Amino acid sequence: MASDRDLPDVLGAASLGAKHSAVDVDGHLRSPRVAGVQFRPTRPVPHEDGHVTEVARASWAEIAHPIVQVHITTTFAGRVRAWGLHPRGTDRLFVVSGLVKLVVFDGRRDSATLGQWAEFVVSDRNPGLLIVPPNLYHGWMNIGVDEAFIINMPSSQYEHEGHSHPAGK
Repeated sequence: MASDRDLPDVLGAASLGAKHSAVDVDGHLRSPRVAGVQFRPTRPVPHEDGHVTEVARASWAEIAHPIVQVHITTTFAGRVRAWGLHPRGTDRLFVVSGLVKLVVFDGRRDSATLGQWAEFVVSDRNPGLLIVPPNLYHGWMNIGVDEAFIINMPSSQYEHEGHSHPAGK
């Protein structure tokens, strides 16, 4: 924490919170770990006609289960989509456009990371694939100014009449 002598002499300076980078000096995410959650950074590769960004490959270790469905979810600017909890399926989330803060909370009583949470700020400029295994609460907030588009490639098909959708609904 900065001392008073480090603060500028302006109204409200003492109320400002210090900003912290989401990555360390080596570029690794600082977010706390939640057992079973994986994040695979990807990158847009430029070419003469635009960019290509890989979303998923069968050869990636993070794609441990077959992809049985692919769907897009959108979230309006400033809106929150939470909490999801899937007792059997794994979600694989990829932000196509927008600026999104994804959060995972571990409420599993038998987990070494019980009570911990992890957050990931992801966008088309900072892409990555987030793997959320069963029984973890997860959700996101669109912290950008435009509608966000998120691809999900769950390991189980969406059950229109079941409880494979957000908890409590």
